[in-house]
Amino acid sequence: MARQLTRCQMIERSINKKYRKELWAPFMTAIVKYELISPGDKIAVCISGGKDSMLMAKLMQELHKHTRVPFDLIYLVMDPGYNPINRKKIESNAALLEVPIQIFETDIFDVANKQTKSPCYLCARMRRGHLYAKAKELGCNKIALGHHMSDVIETVVMAMMNSSKLETIVPKVHSLNFEGMELIRPMYRINEADIIAWARYNGLEFIQCACRFTETTSRDNAETTSRRRETKELIRQLKKTNPEIETSIFNACHAVQLDTFPGYKTRGELHSFTENYEDFG
Repeated sequence: MARQLTRCQMIERSINKKYRKELWAPFMTAIVKYELISPGDKIAVCISGGKDSMLMAKLMQELHKHTRVPFDLIYLVMDPGYNPINRKKIESNAALLEVPIQIFETDIFDVANKQTKSPCYLCARMRRGHLYAKAKELGCNKIALGHHMSDVIETVVMAMMNSSKLETIVPKVHSLNFEGMELIRPMYRINEADIIAWARYNGLEFIQCACRFTETTSRDNAETTSRRRETKELIRQLKKTNPEIETSIFNACHAVQLDTFPGYKTRGELHSFTENYEDFG
């Protein structure tokens, strides 16, 4: 008689079986290709309660179970001031997925929502700072965030169209303010559509937006007017005539041809093609 699987075991199996190509394989490719984990690492897996960070927690947990590389994980949830419904949802999902979370409290929402100028920017900066500080306090040398391939692609398009520059996010980066700390992005090569498909297949529901500001406004209107929402829609339209456009943009990030650009910026300094022009004569 076959052993009856628990709900959590079925969800884990969906990662390793049904969505192996879409989730597990690109996750492992990122871990290896970008050298995200080293022996002896202690990693704070930062969970916001959304679909991305919760899936990342399961991927990291599965890797930790089966790898021979010795490293430790802490599943860290920062409460910036969630309402009771969102807090309970995070806790219940963590219990369902058997992720042993550690929660710590902050007053970030209270501070950020008092700002009349750029509260979202301040909130993001404060959240990142609190996560680094708590992770370091717990003896971690890395924090893991749930950014995925779609974030990479959208950032490229947004920067080019709205900020007059070509830039995106990288798979890992050293912290400038917390010595010895690194930020890693294990889901760097996973498409958001596949994360959504996995969540729907398993009947999982995660918090969508926990910001107090958007709780008092129309969330649909807020998203529609946001640049990221507009960028998502633009890419969706472009895919109708070029289904591979996301892959092309993502691969382009890994094959930048600096010799063909009139200017570029590195380590905070602007450079012009004229600097080395004669060398290519």
